[in-house]
Amino acid sequence: MVEVGTKAPEFCLPNQDDVEICLRDLKGKWIVLYFYPKDSTPGCTTEACEFTEAMPEFGNMDAIILGVSADSTKRHRNFIEKQNLSITLLSDESTQMMQEYGVWQLKKNYGKEYMGIVRSTFIIDPKGGVVASWDKVRVKGHVEAVKEKLTALQAN
Repeated sequence: MVEVGTKAPEFCLPNQDDVEICLRDLKGKWIVLYFYPKDSTPGCTTEACEFTEAMPEFGNMDAIILGVSADSTKRHRNFIEKQNLSITLLSDESTQMMQEYGVWQLKKNYGKEYMGIVRSTFIIDPKGGVVASWDKVRVKGHVEAVKEKLTALQAN
């Protein structure tokens, strides 16, 4: 996984509206970048809804929230519409970005091994550095923990 203290890997991916979002265009902003396994599954829905609820607070901290999965932009649009989300979702169907961030890993489920997304979150500072990370995220209480960490980072 990308380590705290390193430069965030560059990316350019389409969002739910097929508009390309690139890290280079977001310099000067705080970024909460979270990776999740799949649209419209229980844990991912809870996480997306909680990030949406917290958007005003993150906005007050000059932070944007980007969710990333391997789902298509069309699936993202359906997910956003169905759940009334206001966060931006990026589509990494090739998994290249997820591999660069180290969140595309070998997983085991019911004795089967497969490659998949490890639920992870990174905070990227306005200069493009990774200043906080969480891996193997448990959804309950996670958004609150990210908010607290961002508040602490901005206070320094």
